Amino acid sequence: MSRNKAVVPEARAALDAFKYEVANEIGVPLSKGYNGNLTSYQNGSVGGYMVKKMIEAQQHQMAGK
Repeated sequence: MSRNKAVVPEARAALDAFKYEVANEIGVPLSKGYNGNLTSYQNGSVGGYMVKKMIEAQQHQMAGK
C-alpha cells in the first residue's frame, strides 16, 4: 500500500491514467493491481519518464507554447 499523500487528491485518477499511458509508450507491461513481476528498472523508468514528460509540459506552458 502506498503511503504517498496526494497534494490534490482529485488528480489521483488522472495520474494513474498517465502512468499506464507512459508504461504503454515505453513498453513496460504495467497492469492494474499487483506488479511484483516487474523489475525495479522497469518501474523506475515509468516514474522517470512521467517526470520528464511533466517537466516538458510545464516548460511549454511557461514558454507560452
